[in-house]
Amino acid sequence: MSLGYAEKLSYIEDVGKVGMAEFFESPRILQEKVGQLANMIRKSKHMVVFTGAGISTSCGIPDFRGPKGIWTLQSDVYYAFFWWQRDGKALPKAALPFNRAMPSITHMALVELEKASILKFVISQNVDGLHIRSGIPREKLAELHGDSFLEVCSSCGVEYVRDFEIETIGLKETPRRCSDTSCGARLRDTVLDWEDALPRKEMDAAEKHCKMADLILCLGTSLQIKPACNLPLKCLRGGGKIVIVNLQKTPKDKKASLVIHGLVDKVIAGVMESLILHIPPFIRIDLFQIFLSQAVSSDKRYMNWNLKVESVHGNRAPLPFVKSVEVSFVDRQDLKAAVLDKQPFVLKRRFVRIVEPFEVVLKINFIDACRCLYAQIKIPVNFKVSRKCPQYDKEAIYQNLREAAAQDSRCGQYEVIQRKANLSPKYDITVYAIVTNIATYDKAVAKASSEGVVCNGDAKIKSESLMNNSSETDNKPLRFLKRKHRLTHSPKTANKQLRLLQPKSRL
Repeated sequence: MSLGYAEKLSYIEDVGKVGMAEFFESPRILQEKVGQLANMIRKSKHMVVFTGAGISTSCGIPDFRGPKGIWTLQSDVYYAFFWWQRDGKALPKAALPFNRAMPSITHMALVELEKASILKFVISQNVDGLHIRSGIPREKLAELHGDSFLEVCSSCGVEYVRDFEIETIGLKETPRRCSDTSCGARLRDTVLDWEDALPRKEMDAAEKHCKMADLILCLGTSLQIKPACNLPLKCLRGGGKIVIVNLQKTPKDKKASLVIHGLVDKVIAGVMESLILHIPPFIRIDLFQIFLSQAVSSDKRYMNWNLKVESVHGNRAPLPFVKSVEVSFVDRQDLKAAVLDKQPFVLKRRFVRIVEPFEVVLKINFIDACRCLYAQIKIPVNFKVSRKCPQYDKEAIYQNLREAAAQDSRCGQYEVIQRKANLSPKYDITVYAIVTNIATYDKAVAKASSEGVVCNGDAKIKSESLMNNSSETDNKPLRFLKRKHRLTHSPKTANKQLRLLQPKSRL
């Protein structure tokens, strides 16, 4: 979970049992149990998956109750007012910014199981938003404790998925409003504090599917927090079975038909190989927009021209994946280039009213956690606002970007997905979609993992970064420089290798 999320929680002394011992099945036993689980999944007609923090530790996100979990390291010293301060022990550190966390092997395997109509519903106690980001349909997901990247309208109920972590928890109002012009109500965060009741809508859906389930697969959860931990038991009355995959023992182990002590990614990789199902790549697409405005000065002698690179989520939203913007002007020595290194990324220029068209070149530099160094975009400026705003098929564009990224094993492709224009005042907004990260999980490694050869569910990650060359137009792929990632297979580095499943920083 996010360390920021843990800091925002209200003080509570009893956070449940922490620091529990971890257990690992022998390779032979693990292989046998993976085979049993695969057979149970084959026979299942209505499988539900119940997930906890353990499925996200390989994404670089610390858990709560493991040996190095947040609550474990916090357990011996509390302060009434400064409880987050510690004596002696260092707090766990996230491997990368929370908003750049990448789905694990398990997350992407669940996506494939859902597409294959094997997985019917996912119930998650996590607030990292990785199930939605990985591709689980919202209607097939119950996020019991909320989502750190989700806001909801307090009036009409519309949900907004963000690319930045929401500032508050506890169902509080945020600085933004509903974008529906007929509504405009304030938005609220969706993450629960300790004393908040579980959301009725999410609980109703979770209970419904648990009662229907003939198999509930619990992944990476200690099954301690009530009432969520009792949901899997609801399948038992109808003859359903429970399977628990977790490194620690849980209070519900005696109710389970099968308990597997092993790393979730390793177990799921073996199951997918047994089911002859491919673990799909994860391809992250981020959005940003370029805002251009112009207005005649009060004395009518000059044209005031503004450029802004900003979030698509509104004026009060940050642009978390952009580090800086470099602006240059082609064939215009009289116009000084600029480097915008602080948000908001805004450039203002004043021209004599009669001015020849020119071209602006934007070099948008991304943060280290992105696998793109930068995107270079050329924008023609003719001081006119087009009346034409073509319609774009966004889903088709997203699909094309994903297919191109997967086929080429690289990131950095971008396309325009929306254009908006206004005549009074004059402005033009162009929205871009760009592939900023890609992770692929090698099938051969998954097979080796299922046979107990590869430690901890190692995956092959291919990630690329941009070279200094750029495309000539705003709808062609950029060029790239491949970066190699080497994974060792020493048992001593097993946990470190598992963390390397997800890109953490630019190499």
